[in-house]
Amino acid sequence: MIKALLLIVYAVPTWERIVEAQRGVLLVLLIHLLPLMLLASAGEFYGLTHWGKQRAEFGKPTLVASEAALRYQALKFGLGLAVVFLTAQIIKSIGQSFHGRHTYQQGFTLVAYAISPLFLMQPVSGLPLMPAWVVWAVGICLTASALYPGLPRVMLPDPPATLGLYFMSVLTLVGLTALVQFLAGKFLEHQIQLTAAVPAVVPHVK
Repeated sequence: MIKALLLIVYAVPTWERIVEAQRGVLLVLLIHLLPLMLLASAGEFYGLTHWGKQRAEFGKPTLVASEAALRYQALKFGLGLAVVFLTAQIIKSIGQSFHGRHTYQQGFTLVAYAISPLFLMQPVSGLPLMPAWVVWAVGICLTASALYPGLPRVMLPDPPATLGLYFMSVLTLVGLTALVQFLAGKFLEHQIQLTAAVPAVVPHVK
């Protein structure tokens, strides 16, 4: 989580330390990505089960049952993890199409750290009246901002190809994360509709 915050406020020196560390895929996954995703999921889970979520139509927030919220978080966690692994491979392949010699480790390191601000914003989605798409939009903008100084330092592309690789990487992340947000949002709406059948409306949150 500290790295995610630093990538927002001190991106360049943080990326330089990441590159110097030369961590492999497994280590980045275990010491950075999984803990961050678990904390993000726990934060959103708490909000949904203790403060509730407003339904599509107007009304008071409705508590989401723990089992339903857990299924939602499991779906979102799995899809988010898949996005990181898939995007890393896509960026590696795109980089090679620009005649670069990139490794999967480079692609995974770049994506795992660059997407951190998006996961960092996830607990905000657990607030009752906070639209999930607004949270996603802020998070993906912060991700694109973090990606910009990170890509040339991690991937080491040829200078003429850097901007093209950056834009393709951003488009890939925007497309895949938007798809995850859509699918997860539909699933949560369904869970809220099921929960709404039971009278469990939370009081006004101060």
